[in-house]
Amino acid sequence: MTVDGALRDAAARLSGISPTARLDAELLMAHALGIDRGGLLLGDRGGAAPDAFAGYVARRAAREPVAYITGRRDFWTISLAVTPDVLIPRPDSETLIEAAIDHFAGRAPPARILDLGTGSGALLLAALAEWPEATGVGVDISAPALAVARANAAALGFSGRAHFVEGGWRGDARADLVLCNPPYIGTDEALPAGVTDYEPAGALWAGADGLDDYRAIAPLLDFAEGGVAVIEIGIGQGESAARLFRDAGFAVAVRRDLEGRNRALVVTR
Repeated sequence: MTVDGALRDAAARLSGISPTARLDAELLMAHALGIDRGGLLLGDRGGAAPDAFAGYVARRAAREPVAYITGRRDFWTISLAVTPDVLIPRPDSETLIEAAIDHFAGRAPPARILDLGTGSGALLLAALAEWPEATGVGVDISAPALAVARANAAALGFSGRAHFVEGGWRGDARADLVLCNPPYIGTDEALPAGVTDYEPAGALWAGADGLDDYRAIAPLLDFAEGGVAVIEIGIGQGESAARLFRDAGFAVAVRRDLEGRNRALVVTR
């Protein structure tokens, strides 16, 4: 079967499990061909589809995320390796980088960045790409996740600027910018099977109301004078999560994502 025909068949097969079936098929085909999606779309699709493609489609049909099949995910201006040891970076989380950019507009750029629950390193490495003079520390309780983050830093040429530490929630009075995407899913909330069956549970669940990690972070949070912490939140958590940080003595604004949903707390003094 030709590449074009295989793409049509795959998109039809995946349409029942993915709202982005055609995109999924294109990303999987590009991976099978060893090219990027742009090369696939601009190239000749009349040749034979590679044998590996059928296996990739079968995995996606079982709801395995595309990013775990290809081992890659684009985030902000960077491309990252991802494995099942890390949460897949999502476009919603780019809201945190946008909020940080807005905070530092007209100010000196952040010199030191702290990323709590760094996972793949997505937030820290995106921030380092945005501010080339900055250095940063990524913290995570998962050693396998830190291995992924270190590999991503090396691939981006950031090993000298990004350092990774195994550990839990903390503050840093020297950090100009704190970024954090903690677990925030309540244990009674329903998630798609492609999330619960494949992504790391420790990066998802946060107690009955999804606020347990915010309760832990708020009393520990610290950053430099004039700095900011930008912390991701789930849908419907804006006021509840914000109250925890206000009670800890901080000023808090809620930042919306591109779809108008409350997505991040912008925490200042």
